[in-house]
Amino acid sequence: MYRSLNDYIARLESEGELVRIKTRVSPVEEIAEITDRVSKTPGGGRALLFENTGTEFPVLTNLFGSVRRMALALGVERLDELSERIEGLLKEALSPRNSITDKLRALPLLADVSRWFPHTTSGRGACQQVVQTGAEASLAALPILKCWPADGGRFVTLPMVNTLDPETGARNVGMYRMQVLDDHTTGMHWHIHKTGARHYDAYKRLGQRMPVSVALGGDPTYTYAATAPMPDNMDEYLLAGFLRRRAVKLVKCITNDIYVPADCDFVIEGYVDPTEEKVVEGPFGDHTGFYSLEDRYPRFHVTAVTHRRDAVYPATVVGVPPQEDAYIAQATERIFLAPIRLALQPEVRDLTMPEAGTAHNIAVVSIDSRYAGQAVKVAQALWGAGQMMFNKYMFIVPPGTDVRDPDALAALVRRIDPVRDLVRSEGILDVLDHATATPGFGGKMAIDATAVDPAAPVVEVPQLPEGFRTDLLEKWGLAVVFAAPDAAFDTPAGVKYLAVFDPQASELTPAELLWLAAANTDPRRDIYMNGSTLVIDARSKRPAAGGQGESGTTPEQPAAVPPAFANPSRFPNVVTASEETIDLVDSRWSDYGLGDLIESPSRRYGRLLLCEGAQW
Repeated sequence: MYRSLNDYIARLESEGELVRIKTRVSPVEEIAEITDRVSKTPGGGRALLFENTGTEFPVLTNLFGSVRRMALALGVERLDELSERIEGLLKEALSPRNSITDKLRALPLLADVSRWFPHTTSGRGACQQVVQTGAEASLAALPILKCWPADGGRFVTLPMVNTLDPETGARNVGMYRMQVLDDHTTGMHWHIHKTGARHYDAYKRLGQRMPVSVALGGDPTYTYAATAPMPDNMDEYLLAGFLRRRAVKLVKCITNDIYVPADCDFVIEGYVDPTEEKVVEGPFGDHTGFYSLEDRYPRFHVTAVTHRRDAVYPATVVGVPPQEDAYIAQATERIFLAPIRLALQPEVRDLTMPEAGTAHNIAVVSIDSRYAGQAVKVAQALWGAGQMMFNKYMFIVPPGTDVRDPDALAALVRRIDPVRDLVRSEGILDVLDHATATPGFGGKMAIDATAVDPAAPVVEVPQLPEGFRTDLLEKWGLAVVFAAPDAAFDTPAGVKYLAVFDPQASELTPAELLWLAAANTDPRRDIYMNGSTLVIDARSKRPAAGGQGESGTTPEQPAAVPPAFANPSRFPNVVTASEETIDLVDSRWSDYGLGDLIESPSRRYGRLLLCEGAQW
């Protein structure tokens, strides 16, 4: 595979997948705005190498931002090769071996597996060609991005955060954003559900400082592995070794005992003191398309910064989809489908997480269904499995359905019975989910379409009065109305589904409306039957204004709303660039060498802003 991030860059350039931007650009908002425009072009655009950042280091963005680049990063021609390779490996490893001959045939398989395990080397690695410790170890030397105007500061966005379980010694490599607080400290944004947070709690119980080392760059399989939903206590560098077909070589850090990839570009070494008061972190324009708001997280202290002499600083920009994280999610679907079938749900045939769902909000699953309630069993099992526990909406379809074909899915949606086929539940949600009034916990909904005949007749769609958007009515059975958050609205007779949005969303595309609906709803509060119509209230929620029962839009709910049905205490703004940054990038576009002007996506999404700043 790749010997360095520069090696990967050379491959991208040879494949026509890279643009070098030689003019000087600012890491504060300008790089993010350029990247956002390019990443939202059809197919994800190209990777961007900003060679003049005002520091000694170039910045690489959108490195995973297309199907082709994601495949190149993981060393395959197409992502389906990953599914085929893992499925073949698992079948070979788990097949019965009754004779000595069969067992001997397994020896080459064992030899292959042994070559994937990470191993340590003595001495220093390329990542330690330049070493700065103490006061010299300053984050100010790095071109760390500030992406959006209401961000709390500059953030490291592609960190491979290496921690150790103090009780078992097991390593974890997670991706937790890091807000720069000053030249020598950052926040460490690990959510309560994450392994890094579990390690932190263990050090806190022991009353010990927690060593942490953050790697950046190197073979892109390292970065991917840090994002992957690996089982707890399974080494992410083993996954990287499998993907690159070669073991990851690790070297000991300079100021702590953690080992990191020898050929990565940067290492930021340090510690977290669990006895220290947590610090305010955020806001941050997040992958949900909204700001995640201020909260308190541990402070990370820098003790050393080391890097290659030819280091390139990798960064990602997240915000309103699509962004490059959608392509990372596609790789995850292909890699983890076979293990899901084997270890969890053998009836699962295929699974996809559409980009409108921003990783967790929406999943479409096809299953073999042989008995009543099997879809319910699958939904409950997946909601209890690893990072699938964060899923909010799951659509379960028959095995012959193409889970990526909107026409096939629409045929089922038109024919389901909302009363019979909806499965409601509660459970863990992503801490970043802003719609729930109970952070990290909320409603879940599955739709069981496994017994639905996609060729069955459908009820004719009604003629709707003025004021309703009808472009989704014929295909999906969905009418759309736009009403202010505290305004009542009519439910027209004969409509199967009615979605309600803020008036500012009236010009969004169907895909953008799906993103907004999934993000702005808690199924407990916002999805309900009004007569024979299933209503989806996807409007922004006024903080502390109570639930829908107070507004009178759901007459069957009581006026005194329990906490689960109340509005969230804070409601974030959508992520958009500032007018100043948009104008700056417009005026400098010809300098970047990116061809014809790409209009700023923020001009579209700016209509959704509720106010100035990060939250309403």
